[in-house]
Amino acid sequence: MASGIFAVLDDIAVLMDDVAMAAKVATKKTAGILGDDLAVNAEKATGFLSSREIPVLWAITKGSFLNKLIIVPLALLLNAYFPTAIIVILVFGGAFLAYEGVEKIVEYFFHKPKETHQAAVEVVQDAAAAEKAKVKSAITTDFILSVEIVIIALGSVLDKSLTIQILTVAVVAIVATLGVYGIVALIVRMDDAGYRLIKHSGEKKGFLFTLGTFLVKALPVIIKGLSVVGTIALILVAGGIFSHNVPFMHGLFPAVPAIVTEFGIGIVAGLVVVALVTIVKKLVSIFRK
Repeated sequence: MASGIFAVLDDIAVLMDDVAMAAKVATKKTAGILGDDLAVNAEKATGFLSSREIPVLWAITKGSFLNKLIIVPLALLLNAYFPTAIIVILVFGGAFLAYEGVEKIVEYFFHKPKETHQAAVEVVQDAAAAEKAKVKSAITTDFILSVEIVIIALGSVLDKSLTIQILTVAVVAIVATLGVYGIVALIVRMDDAGYRLIKHSGEKKGFLFTLGTFLVKALPVIIKGLSVVGTIALILVAGGIFSHNVPFMHGLFPAVPAIVTEFGIGIVAGLVVVALVTIVKKLVSIFRK
């Protein structure tokens, strides 16, 4: 009886060791996409009132967990019975990410909002709706990035048993969510931490005051930087998806660095989707008249 229990415990220990090793490899392979995920979601989780930052971030985090709860079993099932569907989903996801990234660039250069009092009043009145829309957008983008993370993690353990595949992908999904949104939470609360350090310093000098001032002043710079990095990340991830999953795009320009090629593909794909969406919107508006 005792020997049987120890044998089971030994099997579990071996299994956990295998999962730990597989998860380590999978996490390394997803490091790039996790960095993109961090940049994109940090940018999307900012821009709210201080009192709303944590509730909004918690709403996005819950949505991210729900995304992965859907994606992980679906990816395992599709990989077992219909692997082609995974590539199709990735390509459509890449088109969405390219659209989001390029639309931001087009919006910045060609559709700058008019800064009027009326616009300001409308923004205040629609704060709740805008917050809800931004949370929904963040969760949607997270879904696409989560698909990429899960697929890469699954691809690193295809030669392993089904049990190890399930546990490894689950571990990577959990670590990715906690890691990304944990860091995002630290970023969005930098200014509050800075103000507290300034308050506790007691005087306008010393290490605490200097550190607090740095955190307060650094946050706007980081947010602006993340907005740029997040946009670039969306386009790069989209280009990478097309480059790795559309056959004729493999090694499209071998003399050009892969990152440049993927960015170019992402830009072109984004412009195409933006153009198509614009045309559809105009046609819809014409038919409604």
